[in-house]
Amino acid sequence: MVYLKAIGSGLALILLLVPLVRRWALRLGYVDRPGGRKIHKAPIPLMGGLAIYAACVIPLIGYNGWTAQTGAIVTGGTLLLAVGLLDDGFKAKGRDFPVWPRLVVYLITSAVPLGYGIMIAGVRLPGTGILLDFPVWLAWAATMLWVFALTNMINFIDGIDGLASGIVTISSATLLVVSAWKHQMEPGLLAAILVGVCIGFLGYNFHPAKIFMGDAGAVFLGYTLAVVAVNGAFKSATVISIFVPVLALSVPIMDTGFVLLRRLLRGTGIHRADKLHTHHTLMSWGLTQPQTVSFLYLIAISFSLLSVILLLLFS
Repeated sequence: MVYLKAIGSGLALILLLVPLVRRWALRLGYVDRPGGRKIHKAPIPLMGGLAIYAACVIPLIGYNGWTAQTGAIVTGGTLLLAVGLLDDGFKAKGRDFPVWPRLVVYLITSAVPLGYGIMIAGVRLPGTGILLDFPVWLAWAATMLWVFALTNMINFIDGIDGLASGIVTISSATLLVVSAWKHQMEPGLLAAILVGVCIGFLGYNFHPAKIFMGDAGAVFLGYTLAVVAVNGAFKSATVISIFVPVLALSVPIMDTGFVLLRRLLRGTGIHRADKLHTHHTLMSWGLTQPQTVSFLYLIAISFSLLSVILLLLFS
């Protein structure tokens, strides 16, 4: 019941906040204008990330209080929101925000969970219950790599209407099931809030989108998902259950892997935006935006179901 309340809280807040933020963005001219790689035909408000941040953080503090997880989300999430809104502001003016300041902030933010004691600390051997603790350097490196990668991966797939918000909904729902099964209330509540927030935002963001989450929303969602996974599914994980969050987040992980490989083979910068993402490829084959995101939703749901089956069989 508490998980349903958390979902409802996130849903109610995002439905309240998005119209307010949308009007504010239009008044300020904080919009993503068509042109270049962009496939929308009219200016779209960009400040959805601000509504997503508030709709997640407010109920999180309400349900959990100031815990290590709350501190990690508020500290890291606020940093990412700030640099994301700055990046989106540059976009609204038709300019590109420099990549290196963003990467520095992302790197700093990837270490924030460590400051709150949230890390991938070790792995349990299947059938024995023996916990193999990672050396400190490995625990830090694994945690930072996971958080940094997922923060960017969700941002990478946010290229067409409804894709990122839908994928995060599916991934969050999977992590909620995992947390409930493992009796991990704290990450489960955050996952539930994410489900409600992303379902509500999807109503405004599915094609034709009325608002974009922007970089601010995408990196915040990626970071929050990463923290949920580390504080939940990865905590004292078995060898098998390590694959659960990886499978739950298979679409952004696979898309990023394919894109980076293609960029390396072409000799272009791995950070440069292009049309090599999976959703671009599917649309070049003739699929519409709704068909493309629905196909990718189906893939995400399939891998998420596989992750839950693994959990049930080997936990």
